[in-house]
Amino acid sequence: MRKLIRLATNVMCLTALACVPIDRVSAFQIADVIVSPRAARIHNATFVFDGHNDLPYTLKKVASSSFVTMDIAKPQPTIHTDIPRLLQGNVGGQYWSVYVPAATASRGTALLETLEQIQIVHAMINKYPETFAAVSNYQDIVRARRQGKIASLIGVEGGHSIENSVGNLHRLYDLGARYMTLTHSDTLKWADSATDDAKHQGLNAFGEEIVRQMNSLGMIVDLSHVSQSTMHDALDTTKAPIMFSHSSARSVANHVRNVPDSVLERMRSNGGIVMVNFFSGFVDPEAAVIMSTMFDVSRELRLKYSDDDEFDTAVKRWRAANPYPRGTIYDVVDHIDHIVKIAGIDHVGIGSDFDGVSKLPVGLEDVSTYPRITQILLDRGYSRRDVDKIMSSNMMRVIRQVERVAAQQ
Repeated sequence: MRKLIRLATNVMCLTALACVPIDRVSAFQIADVIVSPRAARIHNATFVFDGHNDLPYTLKKVASSSFVTMDIAKPQPTIHTDIPRLLQGNVGGQYWSVYVPAATASRGTALLETLEQIQIVHAMINKYPETFAAVSNYQDIVRARRQGKIASLIGVEGGHSIENSVGNLHRLYDLGARYMTLTHSDTLKWADSATDDAKHQGLNAFGEEIVRQMNSLGMIVDLSHVSQSTMHDALDTTKAPIMFSHSSARSVANHVRNVPDSVLERMRSNGGIVMVNFFSGFVDPEAAVIMSTMFDVSRELRLKYSDDDEFDTAVKRWRAANPYPRGTIYDVVDHIDHIVKIAGIDHVGIGSDFDGVSKLPVGLEDVSTYPRITQILLDRGYSRRDVDKIMSSNMMRVIRQVERVAAQQ
């Protein structure tokens, strides 16, 4: 069902719940999705299990990691995530990313800063125990959902956080980390990144050992951010399903951060999941071309500006000088469609990247907007069972299978 609501000459509402100034979106981008009663029932009968949200890092940057300075129990319109909107979007499971920049590796602070990010997640759960529950396995998630709480897990975004140490990998697991993205923006001593020069043509022997260690622990191998060769090497090595916590389809938007068909085709045999990213620069085809140099520019600016504030200012300056389209929610569902076509309905999920990106598609402005995806999926002929799989059941299956592999080690 589509309907456009105009409330004033300078405001246009995408639903009754979210309005944007007309001058922020062009006419052809209006994503006028109204969630029908049927779609709302189907959406609320399942729950959203999102693979990647960067709220902990955003809180560090804008609120000094303080839930007093920024009380997310109240609406926080300057960011993408707060408790009222999480409940509105029916988020029931969330991997909270404990991201630290790749540059922390060269400063020797990657592990320390990752531990600080983990503390933010634990502090959030302790501050809002009526909303969040710390979980570490499949049964914990089921229990949290029965209690009506958001099952909260930790994802480490980048293997630089372990500082080339298997012991540190185990330490992060013991502190609650349940996936690790093998690389972030930079190639490591043991794994090639998608957005840096290749040094190993994938994984070297130590990188393969990291994958095996993660299998043994029951820690999901996340292949977002890694090179295509690293994707294939990890799939050759792993005994457990892998995940892409926040990546989309390269055939739809040609960016190296997205997953090529040759890898999507392997999802059926591996049992893994590709959780679709919402960042405009990876989702909109035109934006993906414009943003193809984003990580190279960021790396160059990091070399020039060691101070974080100066670096952030320089990045914002570059983005302002290199505008790119937002795309719409329909682009995101196009990525879901393609992954279903190539990998199958059992191998796709949602990995928004909320509070970790600078621009989002029209119609997906914050964590309240997930029901609109359900509406469009139903409009495109997906069944309620399909919607359940995409929203959460596929991720739950992956978690259970990863735990079974670990139990057999």
